[in-house]
Amino acid sequence: MNNQTTRISGRPATLADLDLFKHVEEHLYTAVVSDSLDELGYRNQALREFMRPLSPNDCFAGWARTFSCVDMYHIPTEPYAMEIAALDSVLLGEVVIASTAGSMQNAPWGELLSTAAHVRGARGAVIDGLVRDVRKIQELGFPVFARGIKPVDSKGRGAIIDYNVPIECAGARVCPGDLIFADYDGVIAVPAEILPQVIQLATEKVAKENGSRAELLRGAYLKDVFAKYGVL
Repeated sequence: MNNQTTRISGRPATLADLDLFKHVEEHLYTAVVSDSLDELGYRNQALREFMRPLSPNDCFAGWARTFSCVDMYHIPTEPYAMEIAALDSVLLGEVVIASTAGSMQNAPWGELLSTAAHVRGARGAVIDGLVRDVRKIQELGFPVFARGIKPVDSKGRGAIIDYNVPIECAGARVCPGDLIFADYDGVIAVPAEILPQVIQLATEKVAKENGSRAELLRGAYLKDVFAKYGVL
């Protein structure tokens, strides 16, 4: 695993990127990544607590492909034009992460968008809003985090107005190319400029936690274990 992997905007994931994603998914977890961000002074990179997986085993890491959505109250001539362009822009190794400004008016994500993203090599989707076609998405095996579920279409209720731009998603600022990591505890956005340091710190902390856990299971007192490893 190459800790120096950095994002080059506008190109599909490389083998080094895929190795990084595998390392994050298999050896790290969002809590320890959040702790590492805290240590570096980035204390607002965890998305809000209402962002939950459609399936309990959903877990993914990948580069952010941002979508910016807004509410609307009329049906435009081409209601899906920007949505189609945004989906067709998704590259191998990316995570679709969509801001809706907290809207609960429509479900901008469903089965067909999941299918399109999945086939293009997306790692998953994070929707700060509602989704639909959940059974079909689960059957597809495409991991999605969202605020909730509602069966209504976005047509005439909301639209994508831009993509691959900085957004605020569920309380966290996300830029294209940031690392998005999601597991059952929630979703973390790691700014690209500090990614190597975060991965290094998180990997080191996991090793310390493994040592702490082993000694606690053998009956050691927490105060002694904490004095030795310095993690909780």
